[in-house]
Amino acid sequence: MYLKTKSGRLVALPSDEEDAQINQQIANDHDAFEANDDFFEQARPASDVLHELFSPEIAAEMLRLKKSGRPHSENPKIFTGIRLDADVLDSFKSTGKGWQTRMNNALKEWLLEHHDFKHV
Repeated sequence: MYLKTKSGRLVALPSDEEDAQINQQIANDHDAFEANDDFFEQARPASDVLHELFSPEIAAEMLRLKKSGRPHSENPKIFTGIRLDADVLDSFKSTGKGWQTRMNNALKEWLLEHHDFKHV
């Protein structure tokens, strides 16, 4: 049996027999446990417990690691759909990574030259 994800990927699910074998192996492993509601109620953020688990230097370094996701901005971008000539879009894309930022900057430059645009 397969499960289709939102992205369209097919994931094979274990058969009832395989599922029973997996659960038996979990039951036999003294280091394995099922995280239930009680477990999650007692859970704490890693930032609260790293200093208990590691030396202060290592804990501090782990907390300094880059967080995933887009960084916060004082001037956040707004997603919009816009129709552009293919040659204009291709030209910006051909400049490589960061082309959207360069396009944004080109639009700001045009506004500064042609309008009373006050960049924040």
